[in-house]
Amino acid sequence: MTLALQAHDLIDSFPHLAKRLDKRKSEKLYRHRLARTGPQEAELDIAGARYLSFCSNDYLGLANHPEVVASFAQAAQRYGLGSGGSHMISGHCHAHQALEEELADFMGRDKALLFSNGYMANTGVINALMEPGGLVLQDSLNHASLLDGGWLCRAESQRYPHANLEALEAMLAQSQATHQLIVSDGVFSMDGVAADLAGLSSLAKRHKALLMIDDAHGVGSIGDRGRGLIDSYPDLSQEDVPVLVGTLGKAFGSSGAFVCGDENLIEYLVQFSRPYVYSTAMPPAIAEATRTALRIVQRDPWRRSKVQELVMKFRRGAQGLGLELTDSVSPIQAIILGSSERALAVSEGLRQRGLFVTAIRPPTVPVGTARLRVTFSASHTDEHLHKLLRVLEEVC
Repeated sequence: MTLALQAHDLIDSFPHLAKRLDKRKSEKLYRHRLARTGPQEAELDIAGARYLSFCSNDYLGLANHPEVVASFAQAAQRYGLGSGGSHMISGHCHAHQALEEELADFMGRDKALLFSNGYMANTGVINALMEPGGLVLQDSLNHASLLDGGWLCRAESQRYPHANLEALEAMLAQSQATHQLIVSDGVFSMDGVAADLAGLSSLAKRHKALLMIDDAHGVGSIGDRGRGLIDSYPDLSQEDVPVLVGTLGKAFGSSGAFVCGDENLIEYLVQFSRPYVYSTAMPPAIAEATRTALRIVQRDPWRRSKVQELVMKFRRGAQGLGLELTDSVSPIQAIILGSSERALAVSEGLRQRGLFVTAIRPPTVPVGTARLRVTFSASHTDEHLHKLLRVLEEVC
C-alpha cells in the first residue's frame, strides 16, 4: 500500500480530521509548501522560476555569507555532522561552550544556554519555571511557541490584550497565584512592533512577578550594538529583564536559539528544562558557523543601518500608495489587507510579477487582519525596493 493511500485511509477513519481540513480549505486558510533550490538570498529559485523575495527572516544577509559558510565547512571537517547525543551525555562540544560564552558576553548577561530551536527554548523555559499554583500571563499576540509553552505547563495560563499594561496590571492584582510569570515577544513577529520593556519590567517588579522576553526578531537586527530591543533601554539591567530569549535562525542566518540570564537561571534550566535535557545537541558545525555570524553582527553595524534605511524608504513609499502599515520600525513591515481572500490575491499578483511575499492569515494573525508580511534584509538593494513599491502599486 502506498503512503498516499495510507494517509487517505487515516483521514477516512477519523472524519473529524477530514472536516477540519475541508473547513481550512473553504476559509482560504490552507497552507502550501514551496521547495526552493539554492541558498537563502534576496533572489530565490522556486519551482523553476526566479523570484525577488521579501519574506525571509535573514535580516542581515548572513545565511549565505561566505565567511559563515566557510566556518561551517571547516567545522564539519573537524567535528563531523551530528553531535551524537544530548548536551548532558556526549553531545556538548567545545563549539557549543564557546558560543554560549560569546553570546552571554554579547548580550551583557552572566550566562547563556543553547537550544536546538526557538520553539524548544520557549516551551522549555516556561515549563521549567512554572509549577502548579502559578500563573503565566501572556500578550495576546505572542508567538505560538510562547502560547504553547503556557498551555503545556502545569500552571494556569491567561492572555492579556495586546500591549495593554493596564489590563495586565489588573490581572496581576487579582491573581491569587503562588508565583507569576509575565511573557512577551520583544519585537512581535507578525506586526514588527516593539513591546514596552520598561513598562513590563516595572509591573513585574511591583507585583513580584518574573519577566520573560522573547526577542527572536530583535536580537542581531536592531539596536546600536545589535543586542535587540534591550539596546533601546540602557537603564534596564539583567535583574530588570531576568529571562531573555534570542534566536540564531534569523538575523544570525544560522539555526538554534539561546536563553540568557544570571548563573542561577541557566543552571536551573540545565537541570529542569526537559527540551534541553532530552534533546540532541545542535550540530557543532552549526555552532561554529554561528560564532562567525556573531562576529560579523558585531563587526558590521552597517548591515543594521542599511536595513533601517530600506525600512524608512519603504514606509514612505507604501504610505504614499495608501497602504495600511503597522507601527513598526523593525525589518518586519506588515501590510494589513483584511480578508484572507484579498491577502492571497495580492500575494499571487506579486508572484506573477516575480516577487515572493507570502500571505499571512488566521490563525497566525487575528481574523480580519490578514496581511502581507514584508521583511527586509541587508541583501536587498534600492533597486529591489523600488521594484517592490512599483509592483505593489500595480497590484493593490
